[in-house]
Amino acid sequence: MPGYSDRDRGRDRDRGYGGSGGPPRFGGNRGGGGGGGGGKFGNPGERLRKKQWNMDELPKFEKNFYQQHPDVARRSPQDVEQYRRSKVITFKGRECPNPIAKFHEAAFPSYVMDVINKLNWSEPTPIQAQGWPLALSGKDMVGIAQTGSGKTLSYLLPAIVHINHQPFLERGDGPICLVLAPTRELAQQVQQVAAEYGRASRLKTTCIYGGAPKGPQIRDLERGVEICIATPGRLIDFLEAGKTNLRRCTYLVLDEADRMLDMGFEPQIRKIVDQIRPDRQTLMWSATWPKEVRQLAEDFLKEYVQINVGALQLSANHNILQIVDVCNDACFLLFSEFKYGKAPILIATDVASRGLDVEDVKFVINFDYPNNSEDYIHRIGRTARSQKTGTAYTFFTPNNMRQATDLISVLREANQAINPKLLQMAEDRGGKSNW
Repeated sequence: MPGYSDRDRGRDRDRGYGGSGGPPRFGGNRGGGGGGGGGKFGNPGERLRKKQWNMDELPKFEKNFYQQHPDVARRSPQDVEQYRRSKVITFKGRECPNPIAKFHEAAFPSYVMDVINKLNWSEPTPIQAQGWPLALSGKDMVGIAQTGSGKTLSYLLPAIVHINHQPFLERGDGPICLVLAPTRELAQQVQQVAAEYGRASRLKTTCIYGGAPKGPQIRDLERGVEICIATPGRLIDFLEAGKTNLRRCTYLVLDEADRMLDMGFEPQIRKIVDQIRPDRQTLMWSATWPKEVRQLAEDFLKEYVQINVGALQLSANHNILQIVDVCNDACFLLFSEFKYGKAPILIATDVASRGLDVEDVKFVINFDYPNNSEDYIHRIGRTARSQKTGTAYTFFTPNNMRQATDLISVLREANQAINPKLLQMAEDRGGKSNW
């Protein structure tokens, strides 16, 4: 049975911090990416300069670890196509490996499989089934899937395999795997998953985000971590102050890339990526595929394969029952089953709601409709996590009229009932021909 080398399991990852007697194998002291002082500047990342990389001088690294399982190899092209159709998986790009259908077909190391087996999952989610072979093969990739689709493990488990095949960290080295996330909440959740799955191979992780004391985060970085999950702003601060560097980063993840762009992080992301060697492996994950995200992929990824799970146009989780109430004005309804705790309640701002992963949330209420349908999809995606079902209530007023056509498209794609008042509102705005 194929598998990945267990040569690194249980190794002492603290090795190399105390008495190696020589300079770090990957160059210089900490801080090469952004200078020493942490002075105040007008624009985040203003002090960072784009690195000029000499590829001939960079240490080589491995990134292709995929070994196709015999069960996967035996499947005919027709079987593969039927599986992809049944899971609504499409791809764009060259040399996309066949998806796996069962967890054992990924041939993860035993210490990863032990954790998976304890969770009693029946099969990989579609994004995992197609994403794992791609990520393990070292390819750059884009994953487009609805919220709650299992994307975190789609990139974290291959990251663990990637890290375990790299040289040990040495004093002054930054992380091997960097995950950029838009919000503190999402970053913390990713860090929890990374710590759980990386524990068996003694990987060290940290979470870097604003709104928390810098001291403990700096100490984590100085001790050395293989996996760093960070929001762009705080990471930029530490890079400028020389508290960490990205010389060792060979596995880069942009999680919820669409949201990071919505929040204005594109300049910081570009500054950060400029500090990472260009032959890295880059994985980008998004729930939507607007032109801004497409441009980012073109700039950062090389010969990438794009995976789509579900429709590429704006689409919501089909396990969510969507109910839209068209009101004359902002209105308030008292739901006694919520008030008295008969069902879970999710109350959050737009910023905080993205990345929240609260189990068994059954209802989401949009009291104010968001500014665009992408945010609507992400809001309602807080329910129906992990292939469960949920219900989203939305109040839609004449002030939201310009969003009516897009909302109807989302509802139709998810086979939802459409309020006649919403249809009328779209017609009044000139969308009659579409319906």
